[in-house]
Amino acid sequence: METGTSAGYLDQHNSTIVRLTQGEAPEGDSLLAQLSVGTDFIGDFLRDRYLREFLPAGGSKIKFLTGQPGSGKTHTLHMISMMARQEGFVTIRFSARNTWLHDFKEIYLEILRQSDLDALLASCSRIIIESLGFDPNDIPEGTTFIDYLGQRGQGDALTRREIRLQLRKLFMDNKLLDNNFALACSLLCGGMLGHPFLENQSRMTLLGWLHGDKSIKLAALRPLGLSASRVTKFNARHMLRSLSEVVRFSGHKGLLVCIDNLEVLVDKSSLNPMHYTKMKRDDTYESFRQLIDDIDNFRNIMFLMAFDKALLDNENTGIKSYQALWMRIQNEITGDRINRFSDILDLDAVALQVYSPQMLVEMSRKLAQVVNGIEVQAQPIDERKAMEVLRMARLGGASIPRLVNRMTMETTGGAS
Repeated sequence: METGTSAGYLDQHNSTIVRLTQGEAPEGDSLLAQLSVGTDFIGDFLRDRYLREFLPAGGSKIKFLTGQPGSGKTHTLHMISMMARQEGFVTIRFSARNTWLHDFKEIYLEILRQSDLDALLASCSRIIIESLGFDPNDIPEGTTFIDYLGQRGQGDALTRREIRLQLRKLFMDNKLLDNNFALACSLLCGGMLGHPFLENQSRMTLLGWLHGDKSIKLAALRPLGLSASRVTKFNARHMLRSLSEVVRFSGHKGLLVCIDNLEVLVDKSSLNPMHYTKMKRDDTYESFRQLIDDIDNFRNIMFLMAFDKALLDNENTGIKSYQALWMRIQNEITGDRINRFSDILDLDAVALQVYSPQMLVEMSRKLAQVVNGIEVQAQPIDERKAMEVLRMARLGGASIPRLVNRMTMETTGGAS
């Protein structure tokens, strides 16, 4: 047992060392916060302008992050996700290396899976209970609201009618929700309340349909009042809009979706399991184009998508090869200063504008402190080496965070 535990400990920390040496973001919010330097220029800006102002007011937005490998794209996505959770958002994060992007249905289903619909609807049920003048905390665990009312002699017809009216008001009367999605959520939420009663088999059927389970027969949904069709790439955006509304109903500020590693679209490596043909790649670009055109019909949702410069630089297969998408996201006005409201934020340009030698020394010091804490020797860089890092970064070829990481950890023998 002790040997296995020690091996697991070493594997975990060896993995951390490898990730840090390669300029990749570490796993875990605590370690991420320890290593963050200079994140306020982008992170605090997105938090203040979008997470605290624009999105809670009903706005929706799509932004892209780009940069060389190791420039901090994944780190930034992690940091924004952490900030969003602290601000009361439901956060979703996944990699394009694990989820197909050419069919928006796959994106929606991954977002739905990570959103925890059961927890969202449970929060909605608590809000309904409070709207009827009761405290959800007074209801014993394992007891439905309607059973609790019955025990108190308050489960009369008028109260049951009021529950149904509240469910209708919350779900069915919202024109932004897909009718079938709204009815399914109303039935599931009602089942949690105990009225209208929902059998477990019916509950599983509804959840299976919502999550795109192909084994669910559509005929099984008709007795429940749904005239449902399968979730497809054609209706997935509308289903996502419905989900974002339920997120808002549940008491959250909104929904943040972070998608990393979009450069997989142009990755021809034989080691890449997500091989995109021209048709799949164009379908992906078209799907993003449609999402951008439709984003004003959403409320309280933000997409952050990150990719290496290869997706911009490759004229034949990159984003620029699909003009309908490129025309919508390119920065038409450029200047010497970074425009943080731009749809595409270049983290390499941000680093050159924001990072001072003193900040790089601080970044190195924090990294060395973490690495030395797991019994691997590392030496913080001084200002002379920090100036060298800035000079090398201006020449191109490597990002600032990756250069700092490698110089700091040269004594580990892990740099290449």
